[in-house]
Amino acid sequence: MKQPYRPGGVIHTYQKYDPQRFPSPTQEPPDLVSPAMEHMLMYGEMRELTPEELARAIKLDPSQIAGLGPNLDALIKMLQERKRKILETYETDSVQKKARKNYYKTAKQIDYPKGKLGDAARAAVDQEQIYSLERLWYLADDARSPLAGELVHLIERLGEKYEVDELAAKWDFTGRTSMTVPEAIAIKEELERIDELLKQLEEAKETAQIGVIDMSELEQFAEPGQMEQLMELQRQLEEYVKNMAEQQGLTGNNQGAFQITPQAFRIFQGKLLEKIFSNLEASRTGRHQGPILGEGAVELQQTKPYEFGDSITQMDIPQSMINAILRQEGQLPLRLKPEDIEIHKTRNSPKCATTVIMDMSGSMRYEGQYVNVKRMALALQGLIRSEYPGDYLQMLEMYSFAKPVKPGDVIGLLPKPVTLHDPVVRLRADMSDPNASEYRIPPHFTNIQHALQQSRLFLANQDTPNRQIILITDGLPTAHFEGSQLFLLYPPDPSTEAATLREGALCAREGITVNIFLIPSWSQTEEDVKFAYRLAQTSKGRVFFTAGRDLDRYVIWDYVNHKREIIG
Repeated sequence: MKQPYRPGGVIHTYQKYDPQRFPSPTQEPPDLVSPAMEHMLMYGEMRELTPEELARAIKLDPSQIAGLGPNLDALIKMLQERKRKILETYETDSVQKKARKNYYKTAKQIDYPKGKLGDAARAAVDQEQIYSLERLWYLADDARSPLAGELVHLIERLGEKYEVDELAAKWDFTGRTSMTVPEAIAIKEELERIDELLKQLEEAKETAQIGVIDMSELEQFAEPGQMEQLMELQRQLEEYVKNMAEQQGLTGNNQGAFQITPQAFRIFQGKLLEKIFSNLEASRTGRHQGPILGEGAVELQQTKPYEFGDSITQMDIPQSMINAILRQEGQLPLRLKPEDIEIHKTRNSPKCATTVIMDMSGSMRYEGQYVNVKRMALALQGLIRSEYPGDYLQMLEMYSFAKPVKPGDVIGLLPKPVTLHDPVVRLRADMSDPNASEYRIPPHFTNIQHALQQSRLFLANQDTPNRQIILITDGLPTAHFEGSQLFLLYPPDPSTEAATLREGALCAREGITVNIFLIPSWSQTEEDVKFAYRLAQTSKGRVFFTAGRDLDRYVIWDYVNHKREIIG
């Protein structure tokens, strides 16, 4: 029986997808957003992400790109064969003797001066150290003198001897053909190029990043047909990465660099939350717990029979109509009675107001702690936008001052540069003076008092009793305000701590909880920990100790638990 014609190839052409060489359109796309966002978190807006950096950052599955492996394997075997032939052809004992002989022959031709300079020259020759010969060249009074010229030639011969010795030590030669010194140096350079290309090809085979291969170097060894196939694969991969980048919210600018769009911003926040809550799902705890408290603002899927006093706005209309139809057994007209009505259950979800104080003082640059702080802020903002849209969130940047920050500007924050290196700093500035400028104030100090004050003012306007401040810092405050007077004091001064604790007490008096997340620092001492406890006690808050990489997880979990307690 004749088989019917199945035009399967038409589908492949229509989708512009080659199933023999490229990943399927239904396959999970590679994550391009996370590497780009991590780059921006590290460098802020000071440096854009180039296509090469993005290509190196993303992870592709080479097994999904049929044809890539065989092409790279063929090139690897070709280079290995070339290397094997070189090592089986030559020997290095004779060329080492030639290089040593050339060095001492040139040394004997030197007309050594009398006195200490001549003795130093002979000692430098015997040491066979380029550094000693260079120092001797500088000791010569005239760079054009015969001694200076002879030393230059001697340094060149010693350099050649070094390269020949390295050639013999680095590779195992088994052949019998002798080499001249220039030939040995040329072979050494060729072997170094082969080893580097082999390393690049192995990396490309593991990561599918053909861009790491030096095509101009490889072209000297490979056949033209092999290079054409590899460059065609590279073009396809670049086009694939570009398309995936556009789908995930990364757009190229006129200079060829990639820019972050709001879509990429949201995708990255979603990935952060997915990573954070993966442990919660594994422990069988959810994000939405709490009993039903009468008529609430959040409508649930579960229903219950209507009771006197229930609001009709939560009525499940389809189920209520079905109940009436079943009761009347199809009789018309259809009449709805109270016993037919089903009401959606509801729960209360009280609004919560939060300010996040992000320490961007000079000490946060150590070990990249500022990256962890910004990552946490983005995750928290994504959580509130997606899960608790009625909540209020305000970010503040803390350094010598405290400034509100929009969510879209968080990624561009960087630690302030240290502009004073004196062991003791005692500065005061009257900020009410018209001539005083924030830009003339050293920015790298830590003003927790001003940050708490600004947070308190923001939260005072929020009509909810559930108000909290999340303070993320690495230690003691070193700046505070007294009226319009700004004090910058290092080492930390008791007056700064007292002003900060007073502000914490004002927060507690207004019903604002201060939760402190103390992250590790190279300069952290017992005094930093004691201060965190004193501030938490004054403001009726808590202290959390966490490693920098776990900061986002701890803050998000604490926020969700706090919401759970409010609902319950």
